[in-house]
Amino acid sequence: MTRSTTPSFILTLRLNTQKYQEDILNKRFNIGRMIYNACLSRLYRNCKLMKESKAYIKTCKMPKGEERNNRFAELREKYNLTITYIDDYVSPMQKKFKKNIDSHTAQKLAERALDAVNKLIYGKAKKIHFKKYGEEISLESKTNKSGIKYRDGYIKWNDLEIPVTIKPNDKYAQLAIQSRVKYCRIFRQYVKNRYKYYVQLILEGIPPLKERKIGKGDVGLDSGTQTESIVSDNEVKLVELAPEIDSIDREIIRLQRKLERSRRMNNPENYNSDGTVKKRTKGKWEKSKNYIKNQNKLKDRYRKRVAVKRQSLERLANYIISLGNKIKVEDMNYDALSKRAKETTKNRKTKRFNKKRRFGKSIGTKSPGMLLNITDRKLHYFGEELIKVDKTKVKASQYNHITDTYDKKDLSDRWNCFNYNGKEIKVQRDLYSAYLLQNTEDNKIDRSKCIEKFDNFLKLHDKEIKRLKKLKETKQLLGSMGV
Repeated sequence: MTRSTTPSFILTLRLNTQKYQEDILNKRFNIGRMIYNACLSRLYRNCKLMKESKAYIKTCKMPKGEERNNRFAELREKYNLTITYIDDYVSPMQKKFKKNIDSHTAQKLAERALDAVNKLIYGKAKKIHFKKYGEEISLESKTNKSGIKYRDGYIKWNDLEIPVTIKPNDKYAQLAIQSRVKYCRIFRQYVKNRYKYYVQLILEGIPPLKERKIGKGDVGLDSGTQTESIVSDNEVKLVELAPEIDSIDREIIRLQRKLERSRRMNNPENYNSDGTVKKRTKGKWEKSKNYIKNQNKLKDRYRKRVAVKRQSLERLANYIISLGNKIKVEDMNYDALSKRAKETTKNRKTKRFNKKRRFGKSIGTKSPGMLLNITDRKLHYFGEELIKVDKTKVKASQYNHITDTYDKKDLSDRWNCFNYNGKEIKVQRDLYSAYLLQNTEDNKIDRSKCIEKFDNFLKLHDKEIKRLKKLKETKQLLGSMGV
């Protein structure tokens, strides 16, 4: 569903719920889950019928263009894959639960199911996911006029009236709440040993600026799958993305192993002699009280991991924009990097076959794309935007500004060796790429700028490498840093 083009931001606040209100909310979350699954099931059925039709297969073979798009639109209309259809489909369903779910909230659930099927149709997703019993789901309205509403410090929804918690020392929330509320979203999270309930207020405008500064000048970013190389006129940094989550990841792994041992001990009949799970075991798993306790603990660690990672990336984005306002980065497709390679290749040095798995795990863990999105969002508050450089034209990882040549390197080569002023020098590969991106204009590296600023870059580069070597004495660094 398309929303207004006016800028928006989200303010998340805790709901001060009582036990009976939590019971009602839990019931509504479960009803919302069933409505979502019912709509998703119907739309998925319609999608399969459309894809199996001769008209769809014929249309797929047509050359891309307006006529092809029109044919697809007609097929979507014919096979009931439209907002109009799904809104009408969910209407009688909502009337059965009208004491708990209002019409706008039901329509939003239905349209969310349509978005999921659209991702499947357009190839953005491989399969759809139904919401399991107990799985978290959020409920939201379309406007702040009906359904879930915010009024004077309270969330009002049908017969519920729940106070919102705003701390007296939270100046940001007190300023943000003065903006117009577009609509509200309610969700819950398992925190430590219990569920806590929250509301997200989608507010109009831009968020109140905290103590946030933006610098002046060019900044080059070379985004790796787990690291970020940052180069400005005054700073050169090579940092690991969200290092704070490493300890949480280790705890998650321990809990997963603990749960696996418990499952095998309590359900030996569900496993084959070779240790694999037997087929058709759905709903036949015994869970001990200790298993459920550890399962909830794991759920809390996942929540904490997401929160800590976002907080870490927000801090790093603030640091980046404090260095300059013209931030340049290669336009990377992280979705493509996370997928398995299609072609079988050999290593040029070892002559062994390369593994087909690529960077899916590290990208999912460290979220380099999220950092760039956060940085771009923060730049927009100051009227700037992230400058994305065409990597096929610039080729920052291959260029040598001293000899003005391009030299393709293996991914394992972490250092560039140059002959500069009669001396052999070594420069960290990612930092050098960021330096070249800093001196890029209109998808072309400005060689004269590179030559002019190189001595200053080398000074800052050596200072950063010295810092990393000292850090290595107390902490294990990523292999991709090459230090």
